[in-house]
Amino acid sequence: MRTLITTAFVSLDGVIEGPGGEPGYRNTGWTFNDVEFDPAAYELKGREQGEAAAMMMGRRSYEAFSPVWPTMTEEFAGYNAMPKFVVSSTLREQDLVGNWGDITILRSLDDVAALKQTDGGPIIVHGSAELNRNLADAALIDRYHLLVFPVLLGAGKRLFSSTDKDKQNLTLVESESYGNGIQKLVYDVR
Repeated sequence: MRTLITTAFVSLDGVIEGPGGEPGYRNTGWTFNDVEFDPAAYELKGREQGEAAAMMMGRRSYEAFSPVWPTMTEEFAGYNAMPKFVVSSTLREQDLVGNWGDITILRSLDDVAALKQTDGGPIIVHGSAELNRNLADAALIDRYHLLVFPVLLGAGKRLFSSTDKDKQNLTLVESESYGNGIQKLVYDVR
């Protein structure tokens, strides 16, 4: 069975929208506009590229990443080389880019659950606020890799849903604090 890992830059109040300067978001660029850069805080991101066997995202994140990430050959070499899965009921095969390796469209959470039952290494979920909330609500996420930033954004897409569901316990397996206020938190879902 494959492990599904959510990785996210998240504000202290749970927002994951527009961390890297993506246009069209109220607080875009919040991961670097007001937080001093510390390369040690991003070690987890490099490790993910080496450990993950595939990447998953929702349609909107795919449409944001696919024109940019394939051109970032040094920064995202690991991510660019791995197979990608896009969860979408509306994306068409002809909408997929041709320069980003193997890309498979999954049409439902049932397809995600079936993928998890196959052989292979971990699948890392990038961006994809709505997909992450749906995966969590369906109990499909196995691990969270979070870099929590010392900022309150107030508004924006949140990592966690407000759906009324049963409590889900987590086990902290790794944590670290950095001088710039970022907290690394890695949780396994129990």
